[in-house]
Amino acid sequence: MRLGKLRRYRPLSLLLGVVLFLIVMMQVAYLSRQQALEELQQQAVANMGRYVLSVQQKLDRYKDLPQVMASHSRLRDALAEPGDAGRIDRANRYLQQITDVVGATDSYLMGPDGVTLASSNWDKEKSFVGLNFSFRPYFQDALAGRAGRYFALGTTSRKRGYYFSWPVQQQDEVTGVVVVKIDLHEIEQDWNDPLQDIAVTDEDGIIVIATRPEWKFHALRQLSQVDLQRIVGSLRYLDHPLAALEVVRRERLEGDAELITLLEGERISGKALDGLTTSEYLLVQRPVPGTGLNVSIMARLTSVNEAVLQAMVLAAFVYIALVLLVLFLQARWRIGRERRAFQRRELNALAERERQVSAIITNTHAGLITLDSQGRVESVNPTAEKLFGISAESIRDYAFTELIRPEEHEACERVIGAASCRDMPELTLESSGVRADGSHFPIELTIGCMALAGDRHFIVTVHDMTERKQYEDELQRAREALETRVEERTSDLRRTNDRLLEEMQQHRSTQNELIQTAKLAVLGQLAAGINHELNQPLTAIRNYADNAAAFLKLNKPERVEVNLQEIAGLTERMAKIIHPLKEFSRQSSDQPGPTSLKAVRDGAMSMMYGRLDKSGVELNWPELNDIYVLGDTLRLEQVLVNLLSNALQAMAQSPVKRIDVTLEQAEGLVRLKLHDTGPGIAADDMQRVFEPFFTTKQRGEGLGLGLSISHRIMENLGGRLSVANHPQGGALFTLELPAVAEREYKEMP
Repeated sequence: MRLGKLRRYRPLSLLLGVVLFLIVMMQVAYLSRQQALEELQQQAVANMGRYVLSVQQKLDRYKDLPQVMASHSRLRDALAEPGDAGRIDRANRYLQQITDVVGATDSYLMGPDGVTLASSNWDKEKSFVGLNFSFRPYFQDALAGRAGRYFALGTTSRKRGYYFSWPVQQQDEVTGVVVVKIDLHEIEQDWNDPLQDIAVTDEDGIIVIATRPEWKFHALRQLSQVDLQRIVGSLRYLDHPLAALEVVRRERLEGDAELITLLEGERISGKALDGLTTSEYLLVQRPVPGTGLNVSIMARLTSVNEAVLQAMVLAAFVYIALVLLVLFLQARWRIGRERRAFQRRELNALAERERQVSAIITNTHAGLITLDSQGRVESVNPTAEKLFGISAESIRDYAFTELIRPEEHEACERVIGAASCRDMPELTLESSGVRADGSHFPIELTIGCMALAGDRHFIVTVHDMTERKQYEDELQRAREALETRVEERTSDLRRTNDRLLEEMQQHRSTQNELIQTAKLAVLGQLAAGINHELNQPLTAIRNYADNAAAFLKLNKPERVEVNLQEIAGLTERMAKIIHPLKEFSRQSSDQPGPTSLKAVRDGAMSMMYGRLDKSGVELNWPELNDIYVLGDTLRLEQVLVNLLSNALQAMAQSPVKRIDVTLEQAEGLVRLKLHDTGPGIAADDMQRVFEPFFTTKQRGEGLGLGLSISHRIMENLGGRLSVANHPQGGALFTLELPAVAEREYKEMP
């Protein structure tokens, strides 16, 4: 009962353990992530000062340069006389010299209208001289009398640059603007941290410097339409689209930090090229004082994820170790309890088995006798006492062989005398038991070896065979009687089988005679037409013979030869007319073979064309060349003649007399369909058409055997003959036979 309860609660305990494990893992993951994020944020803030300082130092090197240059006489002279080529040339060379010395990208001097008068790249192909930059904010700030600072892409060079501007004043009037452009590319090269990406943004949040090239000229946040139009109108970033980075999630942290998730991957026309992925970053920002720029550190969460994974692995290991320890202790406690319970059950079971064995030995229907190692009787159960008519006490210590007939003594002593139980074969034999009164009775005994307390003992099982022997005798008598009856029945069946074979032979002979009779009947019907066909050649032969005799008397041998040739042709024609009738009248073989349908058609038509022509029937045949079936030419001719003859009689009163024959081939079968224009077959007669002696003709016109014989011929050839009424009227007979390939027909011997 208690074990059942434990098994019932085991799934619940497992579920609770899994739930507790998930809760612990979630808590550990949360706490370790928070701690790792704080450490990463502290590291990013510590690195921020270094990056901001590097940008500020780079810009501070050049911030006062335009102010110093604005007081130089060469630039003032150029502004005073902008049309003097000499002064402009000196100003160009001065700007070129200053730019080369301080390492700036470009420097140039603009008039109050924004047109560049002199430039450090005056001798380059893409010189600034003559270009108007009045739309630039740095020019407008300087023209207003204050210093200008601005980051943008050069409209001519299309390179990034940070611009410093200063007004050139004479008598409190701004007469021009000096501009110095520097390149911040060196900053990107100096920033190289595999776990952190650094970006510098302008006041609109557009990335102008980045360690990730694909981020350049992208906004950290979505720009409004007004801001986007303002930036595009200033040509600050020329034709760059200024799209925002795809931030799919933002999470605000303490200390002006954010967790952002970026959707990254290359695209073409808005579609992913290599597949989009999401990446998580810790974003920390700080402005660069006095520059309008902001430095942003986007730290990857690789270290955070690794810390979370390590913490979860450690927590899982500790949790599993604790669970295993608890399970081990619980298993030890359960095993000890089950061992004690098992011992109690075994003791109870042993006592129960002893009682059961004792009951079995006492109540079994077989006699059981135990022997010692010498073959002397130790114990006898009540059944054995009853079988032998003895008591256990009276036979104890007697040799077991005294209870059986002497013929089996040697076999029993040989088994009992074996060296060990392993070497002893089990002995089962039939013998005769000897009762106390000296009478014998049939028994079956089995001697088996058993080891008790390190010594050999034997157990003998004795079954009384009296009833079994009686059953065997009765069974033997019944078997002999059955064999006698089987022999008699077999003799009767053999005689009956011989009679059936004789009747089948008579039936086959009768069937062949009926078929031959039907053929002769058809020949009788064709006799009139054939007589007409033969009369004409005979008359012609008589005339040609008379003419030949007359020409012979007139000594005209050439004319005699012509008449004799005509007579020979007429006799050949008569032979052709008579030959099909001879072939049709003889009996054919019973074995089907490859048969040409064209030959079958020609044979049938040679016997039917006279009747068809006389009756005015139109007969339409399909193309039958190279169509072969498994059949017999003579028997198929008979079937066709029977069907055509029936069609002629059916169309006797029809206004239109026509027989259409069609051919179908499919699935290894050939179907030849004959459709006449007669009245068709009545529905009541449809099932009896092929019955012997069934006919709808007038008395004397037929015996009703034609269709029955034709149906039987088709079945014997492995085909089928069926009938139906055509939808357009008239009867439709279908002959279906297995198809034969032309190659097989040509390979016939």
